[in-house]
Amino acid sequence: MGEIEQLWEFLQKLTPLSRSCLLSELERLELCGIDMPGSADIVSKLRAEFRKDGSTAARANNPSRYFFAPLERFLIDGAPEHANSGRISRNTLTPIWEWICRDLLPTMARDYIKAITDLTDANDPKEALKIASMFQTKVVKVLENTLATPDGDELARTKLGQYTASRTAFDDVIKILQVLRSHDALMKFNAKLPERIGKLDDSQAAKVTALLDAIRKSHPNALPFAIALVARRLQTSWHLIRLATKSAASKSAKDVAATPYAIAVLMALDQLDDKRLALRVALKHNRVLVARDLLADIYDTEYALRVRIDDIEQSEWGVRLQQLMDAISALVAAEVSRFPANVGHILGSRRLRSNQSLTGKLTYLAWKGRDAVTDGAAVFRKLIGQT
Repeated sequence: MGEIEQLWEFLQKLTPLSRSCLLSELERLELCGIDMPGSADIVSKLRAEFRKDGSTAARANNPSRYFFAPLERFLIDGAPEHANSGRISRNTLTPIWEWICRDLLPTMARDYIKAITDLTDANDPKEALKIASMFQTKVVKVLENTLATPDGDELARTKLGQYTASRTAFDDVIKILQVLRSHDALMKFNAKLPERIGKLDDSQAAKVTALLDAIRKSHPNALPFAIALVARRLQTSWHLIRLATKSAASKSAKDVAATPYAIAVLMALDQLDDKRLALRVALKHNRVLVARDLLADIYDTEYALRVRIDDIEQSEWGVRLQQLMDAISALVAAEVSRFPANVGHILGSRRLRSNQSLTGKLTYLAWKGRDAVTDGAAVFRKLIGQT
């Protein structure tokens, strides 16, 4: 019997939930760019077990699926390390669920699982949702009490660490708590948003900001999740930064960072990081056309960040942006180098940087001209006010 077969035989002795945790961990490492020698066959077998429908998301069992249903709009399939305060990694749900069932509320969890299983067998999803809602309330109360003291906080971290090596899993617990607390308010906010936001221009940005202002006052901890809901409606992802730049006193990075919606810039950087990871996967599997589209989107986002936020290079945002672009450039260079210089490569085409075209340069000048007029008007109003 080979090593893979022996290892698989050992894994079969573990609970399905433990094997699911292992799959999440291996995928987390893969998304972080860490290759585990010999893990490909195990990952393939585990995916065949838990994802028989071929989907990219883990097939959660019914009790956990009902429990985590309010989080669905905020889940990402990327590594936990790439989840900002408005996003929760799907890969942390399995270890968090196991922690809840084994350590946080073992007796109540057992009763809840039985109830949901019975209702699922009886094909009664409406009642199952009610039971899930009651269990969510119990978990919220226990979490609030547990995390209220330093000792409880440390114990929770230690116990959770037994199910995942992710450093951000505990942060996701806090975010889950925040979403469950403010779920009704977030859903009301979501219902008021346009179905699709083609362009977040001044008028649309003002409407969205008014909605965000309201939820910020009533549920301040829910603001990052509300902004994440806005991001889901945008046709052009980088338009999200306009929530921060439109409400800033000026275009300087310092003034943009001082706005209540500065997290929108961080989210744009996180989206850029997601695309970097997707680009790496596309290149790994020789999906050149997918890589081309990703790269064009990446360049557009980089351009928007550099043009719409002055002196971004001197900020933490700028440092991270440069690190991301350096990593992306390395990926592209490695791919392009595989072809002779006289042949060329589609990823090396200047057409991917639309901002360097004549139209792009004219747009840049228009932005700068508009900024100069706006700044001049502001100075004029200030001088008039002093006379």
